[in-house]
Amino acid sequence: TFSLEELMTLYLCRGQLEFLQGTPFQDDLEAIFKRLRSSMPPRSVAHLERLAEASTPRFLGVKDYSGQYQLLSDLRRALLKQQQIEIAYRPAKRKSETYRVDPYTLLFFKNALYLGGHAHNRQALRLFAIERIESLQLLSERFEVPDEYDASALTGSAFGLIDDGALQRIELLFDPEVAHLIRERTWHPQQQLEQKDDGRLLLRFDAAGDKEILSWIYSFIPHVRVLAPESLCQQFSDGLRHGLAFQQGVSP
Repeated sequence: TFSLEELMTLYLCRGQLEFLQGTPFQDDLEAIFKRLRSSMPPRSVAHLERLAEASTPRFLGVKDYSGQYQLLSDLRRALLKQQQIEIAYRPAKRKSETYRVDPYTLLFFKNALYLGGHAHNRQALRLFAIERIESLQLLSERFEVPDEYDASALTGSAFGLIDDGALQRIELLFDPEVAHLIRERTWHPQQQLEQKDDGRLLLRFDAAGDKEILSWIYSFIPHVRVLAPESLCQQFSDGLRHGLAFQQGVSP
């Protein structure tokens, strides 16, 4: 027996996973809710469907995993049974490589799926974007997840997902026009905010991963200024000049 509030929360959670359309996980979700509906009288089922519309997500840039249904089914088995796998993985703009992996974690980030685990040929933790896995083979060998393993180790000190570079102090100054947008969210666990008298807002945090940091900063143009570090300031300025030249149809 569930309360209406609990059922609404269940539908809210299901809605957040709608980007899993075409995967075995979506099939499981549908089976769960079908089981819920089968145990209720028709009037309650109708009310339940209304609850589904009371909380609706909206996604942008959703990836299509429908062509990897069997691959995801095999990966799910490997995660549950702790079986080693061999994958053919094609990094962006590079040739496909073969990896022997102990799959530890299926990671969700920005409505996309990533596999985290121990890559034997790298002897280190690695993240693999699911859509770039071309094939997956279940192996007979089993593995044990190390006691010291923590899923946060997959991303390290990265601002987003990729820890590509040294940890650095980031300082950003935002105009009053967008200061409220920055203040209303937590962008980094150890962020520091400083309100200026003129309405501008200073944001500080320590993170790695210039590409993801810059991608996020660019979303606030023209109301953001990069103060530190100097290397990020230079990359930000270079990106602005390149984008302007591209917009004008000239060579950067």
